[in-house]
Amino acid sequence: MSGTATETGAAVKYSRVMLKISGEALMGDQGYGLHPPTVARIAQEVKSVRDLGVEICMVIGGGNIFRGLQGSAQGMERTTADYMGMLATVMNALAMQSALEEIGVFTRVISAIPMDQVCEPYIRRRAVRHLEKKRVCIFAAGTGNPYFTTDTAATLRASEMACQAIFKGTKVDGVYDKDPKKHADAKRYNEVSYDEVLEKHLGVMDATAIALARDNDLPIIVFSLDEPGGFRGILAGEGTYTRVQG
Repeated sequence: MSGTATETGAAVKYSRVMLKISGEALMGDQGYGLHPPTVARIAQEVKSVRDLGVEICMVIGGGNIFRGLQGSAQGMERTTADYMGMLATVMNALAMQSALEEIGVFTRVISAIPMDQVCEPYIRRRAVRHLEKKRVCIFAAGTGNPYFTTDTAATLRASEMACQAIFKGTKVDGVYDKDPKKHADAKRYNEVSYDEVLEKHLGVMDATAIALARDNDLPIIVFSLDEPGGFRGILAGEGTYTRVQG
């Protein structure tokens, strides 16, 4: 699968991508839960890219509701805590589905943990068919296994769906050598290798996700989700971002 062209004839680099965002991205300025205007804004960003003809997969974290590692750190049994975190990702996926369908984007929530009353079970060939029909596929419940993050789930599903890149939406416009919000002299990378990310602990994604992306030659584009039009802009060859690749 190479690039695709829009109805206006403008070329975009990728025809199928994975968008990975954290659960915290849906909180807005709140300290917890979902902020509907923020969810609606992100849905509009996704629609603008879908309107370019790009097929979109999504994975959303659950940290705005419950984070497995946090529960484990407070004494909860780790496997139970991780399953609770997976259920939080389903809640976020359903909220995003609702926001997308409100603006006319057909969407499917596909869960690694079967719960047929609210979403589809994960069947790879069915998910691929949804993408071919230009439906947005939101993969929920992580990999369905404890001890794996939603970053790893996003990389796994991106590989299975033959996505050409993972777009990691964050609070900053790329990968820095240190936290730019705390250090004025932080240096932003335009491009960085998978091995550098692992060696320098740059915090793009967890080590398992980075290694899986490296093994499958899957580039990771790190960009600011707070920048209006940023997702669409990068696909059209504009904007500021960091590219992680071999």
